[in-house]
Amino acid sequence: MNNQVFYAVIIAFLLNIVISPFIIPFLKRLKFGQNVRDDGPSTHLKKTGTPTMGGIIILMSMTLTSLLFVSGNKSLQTILFVTLGFGFIGFLDDYIKIVKKRSLGLTPMQKIIGQLAVTLIFAYLLYFYVGIDTRILLPFTNGRMLDIGMLYWPLLVIGVIAVVNAVNLTDGLDGLASSVTVLVATFFAAVAFVTLSEVTPIAGAAVGSLLGFLLFNTYPAKVFMGDTGSLALGGFVVATAFVMKMPLFILIVGLIYVIENLSVIIQVAYFKKTKKRFFKMAPIHHHFELSGWPETKVVTVFSIVTAMLCLIGLIAL
Repeated sequence: MNNQVFYAVIIAFLLNIVISPFIIPFLKRLKFGQNVRDDGPSTHLKKTGTPTMGGIIILMSMTLTSLLFVSGNKSLQTILFVTLGFGFIGFLDDYIKIVKKRSLGLTPMQKIIGQLAVTLIFAYLLYFYVGIDTRILLPFTNGRMLDIGMLYWPLLVIGVIAVVNAVNLTDGLDGLASSVTVLVATFFAAVAFVTLSEVTPIAGAAVGSLLGFLLFNTYPAKVFMGDTGSLALGGFVVATAFVMKMPLFILIVGLIYVIENLSVIIQVAYFKKTKKRFFKMAPIHHHFELSGWPETKVVTVFSIVTAMLCLIGLIAL
């Protein structure tokens, strides 16, 4: 089981770098280009037309790799379902944006209904198929578990929806969501490796796929992951955390996601109350951009912070 993580990383990485040179030109030919928000940073306007929906590449390499280890692995099967389920919602969102040439895709109601459906099926699979109980691991307690009983289920629903959309908000700069998430995935892969968890192969597949994707997604990006990728990655992160009984650790290793989400909530609430902006622009990565930071610096700093948070997460086990 231990060696599976290494095989999964290598296989997913190789699949990604083989698939990408075919998919990216294909997306270009279909004119599946990014429609940049006209209320965003002016420096982003030059990104208009860059192929999006690159999350398809991530999903293909993750799925094909996971299928090599899927037999009898209920945890992997469940995480893969959640990843693909949210990826499908993101795909529909991206497709509508591209076909109708607008920056908004699915309506908020359509998104929430789809996300709730995947989340509720995940809850069912977690309890009745995987056999997970309602205990969660408490950080900084030397492995102490706490049974939160019926509170587990509202925590799961709120947690899944919040994390998925937080990862989606983080995907706003070249390589940002990919860089942050590859580190979070590495954290889970490391823990899975040590504990001989069944999630080891899919965690490794996520790491390898994102490393391969970053070859094409770093500044200046040749392809964007779109909602297809960001929602799928959010689903992977939160599903893995719950299967490993580690949802609270997302608050540590995924703190960047939390801050991105909170920045939007603060911006909206403050503007409604004062008609002024708290940040120059939300999510917060755009605030730093408009404060004079180059895009590459924002991505580098957020990645370094996440790397340190992952080390803290390991200490917290």
